[in-house]
Amino acid sequence: MRVLGYVRVSTDEQADGGRSLETQRAKITMYAALHGLELVAVVEDAGHSAKSLDRPGIRSALEALEGGEVAGVLVTKLDRLSRSVRDWSTLVDRYFGDRAGRALLSVEDHIDTRTASGRLVLNVLMSVSAWEREAIGERTAAVLRHKLAKGEVVGRPPRGLRVVGLALEPDPGSDGLTLYRRARELRAEGMTLREIADRLTVEGFQPERGRAFWPSTVRGMLANPRLRDAAA
Repeated sequence: MRVLGYVRVSTDEQADGGRSLETQRAKITMYAALHGLELVAVVEDAGHSAKSLDRPGIRSALEALEGGEVAGVLVTKLDRLSRSVRDWSTLVDRYFGDRAGRALLSVEDHIDTRTASGRLVLNVLMSVSAWEREAIGERTAAVLRHKLAKGEVVGRPPRGLRVVGLALEPDPGSDGLTLYRRARELRAEGMTLREIADRLTVEGFQPERGRAFWPSTVRGMLANPRLRDAAA
């Protein structure tokens, strides 16, 4: 069977060797060889979260499935494809369900949807994952409400700010606010998030992780209300 490998790391996972693109590629290649699968290619999404399917790599993989170029997708873990229950519903119904006729294989989850048991395990894991996320969300929301009621600063301060007492103040030892203001200027000039990320790197700003800025990092920075208020 012809399959397409898919690998992904989010920005936070770049430094995690167990989730590196190279490690995922190696596992996929070994699995394909062991199970007699024809690995046509491996597509990747580097620096993309699994919150949505709006990623170039996954779009390419799904187009290959729809076009009949491959009969299945091979990943190291299901969360490489998506962490969204809604997106998983779409993936299963449209691509990997009983009537879709295409296969999803996961190395570490031991899933092969070519079999009835594989499809059953996939559905069970999706249900458990949905329950776990909802339970964690409820507990987290309760803790945050308690902290906010006490007037505490919630979450890690963004780059450029520091916690002083119970309040956030500009951090004189950080270039975070200068970085934010520059990114906002470039956005006002009509630049895309990718162009802003590249320009910031060229201008000598250093990301907190890695060697270059990601568009997702710029998006989060520009959308941060705490930075907006501090830079006003």
